[in-house]
This record gives sequence, C-alpha cells and structure tokens, in this order.
Amino acid sequence: MAERIKISLCYASGPNPLLRAMEVDAGTTIGQAIEQSGMLQDAPEINLVTMPVGIYGKKKTLDTVLQARDRVEIYRPLIVDPKNARRRRAKKDSAGES
Repeated sequence: MAERIKISLCYASGPNPLLRAMEVDAGTTIGQAIEQSGMLQDAPEINLVTMPVGIYGKKKTLDTVLQARDRVEIYRPLIVDPKNARRRRAKKDSAGES
C-alpha cells in the first residue's frame, strides 16, 4: 500500500475561497492533486494553462511533487498592477495634504 500524505488546496475566488484538505499518495504532483480535489468542477473559471500555482506563496510548476503538509495555491490573475495602485494611492495622499 502506498504511503499517503496530507495536503491542503486553496483558491481564493472572491468572498468565498475554496479550501480542501485531502490525503494523496506520496509522489502526487500539484496538477494531479488539483484534478483529484474536484476544484476544477467547483470553479470552472480555473485554467491551469494560464493561472499560476504555488506552495506557500512560492510559484511552482504543475509537475512539482508534493510533500506532507504542503498547501497548494491556485493564483488568480491580478486585476490591478500593484505598483500602479500604490502610485495612485501615494498621489491621492499627497494631493490631500496640500
């Protein structure tokens, strides 16, 4: 019998993030775990070709082999470039001080 490891998966799709705790066989990849989790059926907007994935905030590829207690994250595309958002806030703050 293959060794099993516990992992979690998350996808923050807005106000109701999808979270899954599951056990997979040792040697399972990120892509396999996502497919086994059922998230692709629950959130059809997930596109593993265009959306990056990672483990604990570090980008990884779909063929990365999981370790016990890994948290797999599926990242949404950014709506606003963080640098531009920061510049707008700084400009707004400096205009209010004048």
